[in-house]
Amino acid sequence: MRGGRTLTTSQLCARIPDVSKATVYRHVDLLAAGGVLEVADEQRVRGAVERRYRLRQDRASIDPDTIESASLDDHRHAFAAAAASLLAEFNAYLDRDHADPAADLVGYRQHAVWLSRAELLEMIGELRGAIAPRLANQSTPDRAQYLLSPILFPIEEPSPAPDAG
Repeated sequence: MRGGRTLTTSQLCARIPDVSKATVYRHVDLLAAGGVLEVADEQRVRGAVERRYRLRQDRASIDPDTIESASLDDHRHAFAAAAASLLAEFNAYLDRDHADPAADLVGYRQHAVWLSRAELLEMIGELRGAIAPRLANQSTPDRAQYLLSPILFPIEEPSPAPDAG
């Protein structure tokens, strides 16, 4: 829902068919109550009120304090939600009439890299430096909107230092 798109709960259900409708409706209610989603439009459809929701960009990111205080289960649930959202976005892209991953330069590679803490912090800074200036880009006729989803976590614990004996 990034980029100001509005969707109904039914449309969200269609994008993530692996999740029960009851779960999607419950999560939309929670996200709206928490201020992450806002009602962009309401209209009557066959006697019921249909709401179109929009992501509040100012509430779409998790602040560092929340990340630090989150439990392991909180992280597990948040990652699952992010992965489900990413999968739904990718499926919606592939379901377009003229989807062309090669022409659109679609990428989904994973790289395992060995980094010290200092190298990791340097790389994160470089990535932020490359991405942050482009976040302010506005929609123009020659621009397409892309979803960039960096995911970073250690895949194994660091090896203990060898004995100096």
